[in-house]
Amino acid sequence: MKNYQINLKKELNSIYPTLEHLQGVNPNGEHISFTNHYMMKDEKPFFGICGEFHFSRYDFHKWEDEIVKMKMAGINIIPTYIIWNHHEEIKGQFRWDGSFNIRYFVELCKKHQVEVILRIGPFVHGEARNGGLPDWLYGEPCNVRSNDERYLFYVKRYYQEIGNQVRGLFYKDGGPIIGVQLDNEYCHAGAPWEMTTGTSNEWINNGSYDTSVEEHHHHIEILKEFAIEAGMIAPIYTGTGWGGAQASPDTVLPLWGGYAFWPWIFYDESIKEHPVTPEFIYRNYRKPTYNFEPTYDPTTVPFACCEMGGGMTVFYKYRFQLPYHSVEAMANIKVAGGCNFVGYYVFHGGSNPLGLKTPYLNENATPKISYDYQAAIGEFGQVRESYARLKRLHYFFNSFQKEFCPTQTILPEGAEDILPTDVEQLRYAVRIDKNKGFIFINNYQDHLVSPDKNDFNLTLSLSDETLTIPKKNNLSLASEESCILPFNLTLAGLTLKYATTQLITKFAKDDVENYFFFMPQGMKPEYCFVNDSISNIEISQGTIIKENNKLFIEPISTDLSKLVITTVSGKIINIYTLTNYQSLNFWKFEVAGDTKVLLSENPILVDNDNIRVEANTNAIIIQTIDGLTDDLMRNICKIDETDLLKTYKFTKSAKSIPFTTEKIGKGKVLLHIDYANMRDLKEAILKIDYQGDIGYAFVNNELVADNFNNGASWEIGLDNIYRKIPNGDIYISISPLKENQVIKSDSPMAARSEETSNEIVSIDKISIEAIYEFIL
Repeated sequence: MKNYQINLKKELNSIYPTLEHLQGVNPNGEHISFTNHYMMKDEKPFFGICGEFHFSRYDFHKWEDEIVKMKMAGINIIPTYIIWNHHEEIKGQFRWDGSFNIRYFVELCKKHQVEVILRIGPFVHGEARNGGLPDWLYGEPCNVRSNDERYLFYVKRYYQEIGNQVRGLFYKDGGPIIGVQLDNEYCHAGAPWEMTTGTSNEWINNGSYDTSVEEHHHHIEILKEFAIEAGMIAPIYTGTGWGGAQASPDTVLPLWGGYAFWPWIFYDESIKEHPVTPEFIYRNYRKPTYNFEPTYDPTTVPFACCEMGGGMTVFYKYRFQLPYHSVEAMANIKVAGGCNFVGYYVFHGGSNPLGLKTPYLNENATPKISYDYQAAIGEFGQVRESYARLKRLHYFFNSFQKEFCPTQTILPEGAEDILPTDVEQLRYAVRIDKNKGFIFINNYQDHLVSPDKNDFNLTLSLSDETLTIPKKNNLSLASEESCILPFNLTLAGLTLKYATTQLITKFAKDDVENYFFFMPQGMKPEYCFVNDSISNIEISQGTIIKENNKLFIEPISTDLSKLVITTVSGKIINIYTLTNYQSLNFWKFEVAGDTKVLLSENPILVDNDNIRVEANTNAIIIQTIDGLTDDLMRNICKIDETDLLKTYKFTKSAKSIPFTTEKIGKGKVLLHIDYANMRDLKEAILKIDYQGDIGYAFVNNELVADNFNNGASWEIGLDNIYRKIPNGDIYISISPLKENQVIKSDSPMAARSEETSNEIVSIDKISIEAIYEFIL
């Protein structure tokens, strides 16, 4: 067995208030402020969980359910780009209706008590055409992203338009807008000027223009002044800080991030293979390190993120399927390093709107319509595995923010020196406050397979003891998994010395404290409690061993178990240990002020005490735990019952959506779909498996969806199409992959021609998946 030792007796930073210029109070007297380690609400630690969702890239009819879906995953802040060329594509003509209605979007966030950060640009990037700048700016005699008076005139006018739309919705007014981001990646990144790129390969400047740092800082100050003058007065102003971007904490809260999948590197024709990245090595973000080189003292400002890779879009020259484990591992790495304010870009995918003048408002290297981003929630509301993985993390951050936010990072010797290609060494870190804390272990590495880690333990050298974890069994963690294990945690007055299970959440019901843990994949569950405050302990399935003043509990590892502890004061504590699979299906929510938990493979949406389930099957299975939520199941058929789990089944009449195909040519087919059968469904997903390069879907000659083939099924939501064009057939056209393609240009006349040795194109399978909604 391998033993790893870490010294946790090191001196930690003092925690104190900071960023006095970034704070605010709402009409209820709630106060937002910062310490140098975390955000606070009413002087209490607040763990921010930001999930990016671009309102103008999604059908406004469906915004509300998607906001609810994000809230159900534990998201408490939604950042959203306001993309300039979506709203002023034609100079002087602003669009704020339909899916461009930012006011309605923010009002829905307010209704569901989710905070908002407006990312107002003017440059946003976001794989948008011109990085979000309107085409007409190219013809203006000015230097964009500079202090040029002509440029600033249009920026100020644009900000005033935004301010008019969201007036009265800021935190100071009782609204949900707590933050405003100024520009994006200023002095770091540009984007192609789409009206010239490919011919002149001209790019929008990143903002540097060879001027001084002081002038760059002044530019952000000007943007902040414009935002305030436009009525966009928020507690927090933010700026992206990576890559030398201008984000001085004198003006903004610098935000950071990290991606492990880099399609943009293939702009360089010489790069043929994606490198293994250093993103999954543990680091301490209280000092400069990889992808974190602040221009300020990092001990004085909280490390906060806005762009952790919650997914990644495919570029034409980089087709890949995102490993959903990577999203959880990225969160694990950033939080272990000291982040108490996470941000996923993007958490919810979408579709680029069509322009009024310019058909496609995307960046040229990406699909024209699709911005699915392989996100936790997809382009048409599909819930991915990353959603379930993050949800259980977010429940923990929300439930234990008071205990967790003050903990600080300590790394074992050499942790930051591990090479990303070294997948044999154990990667771990600790966050600690006094002698209590959490152990982080990561066994995921992008672009490599990290093998199972077996038969090891950890020895923690604390100021008042040496603690070896575990004492009875060995630790192990499956390939591609990550986990967070507690030590010396206080649970309702009891001391949990350690657990080889991961905390999900807690709540009190009928004077009983309920805690929920799960078993990380590959790890045997074990708890160790100090016995001095325990009068009785029972377990549903497992063993209890008493040694001196310690109790060692080993629950069954194949199913849900319950540990009941009665303290000497008569307090009852229930500890439920879920399997890894059960934890992915675990839901927690409030109904009529009462906390509920359920197990469901399908997404649960709770809105004003209405409980709905979204499913791609006409029969759903829901399980209740230990009678805690049986009252919700009164009208549902119970099909099974064990000591701890009751299983219920809810069915609807099955719906099929008939369609016929008309072959037009190789890789080309016209679909005739009987849309009348969709009327009782929430959505229907058209799925196409094909061989080829790019998939295009047209209705009445208009491109409605597209796909860069990465080997996954191409999915298209039909509800949006048939709401707009209820009688339109869908024409699917696949462009072929071409082997040994040569463009001949040797004609003495003005001609070019294509020659290729072989074209690969076929449509292998077409199906339609019905999406049902159940009301409990």
